[in-house]
Amino acid sequence: MELSKYIACICEGSAEQVIIEKLLDAEKLIFSRSQLLEEKIIRCRDAKSFEQRYLRKGFSEKITVLRILDSRKERFKLSRAYEHKVDVINIITAPEVEMLVIFNENMYKDFKKSRKKPSIFCKEDLHFRNVKSTDFVQSYFHDMVILVHSIIEYRRISNVPNGEYSLLDLLTSIPR
Repeated sequence: MELSKYIACICEGSAEQVIIEKLLDAEKLIFSRSQLLEEKIIRCRDAKSFEQRYLRKGFSEKITVLRILDSRKERFKLSRAYEHKVDVINIITAPEVEMLVIFNENMYKDFKKSRKKPSIFCKEDLHFRNVKSTDFVQSYFHDMVILVHSIIEYRRISNVPNGEYSLLDLLTSIPR
């Protein structure tokens, strides 16, 4: 994955944002905060809104948009004026970012048997009531080793289609 000098990192939800922020602050990502537009994570999912807010500033170089989301179907269609100036890379966390918790708890086999959605499994079987909340994710992944290990396990066990990127692809110094 090749990134431009300028990066817009767009996170779908608050849990994804907390994870990226933690990795960013720990310098575990292949980009730094100084490369980010306005040096922050963006929570704008709509291409048109993104264009109006961030792309009308007249960048002379290409911009990489990293979209952290759990849907393979969600589109991000830029207008013709910008599509050649922006590379959009989707980082898929499908089915849900809660899978990181399930992997860390070593409950993947039980999860698969349950046939529940990851968020429901976390609530009912692991008794984590607010698994999608900022506070929960911040607290649960307080240790960077746990977070990185969960991301590695997620990728190892998940069926990631060819050409698709996951959180692992954003990490530095991870054996591939």
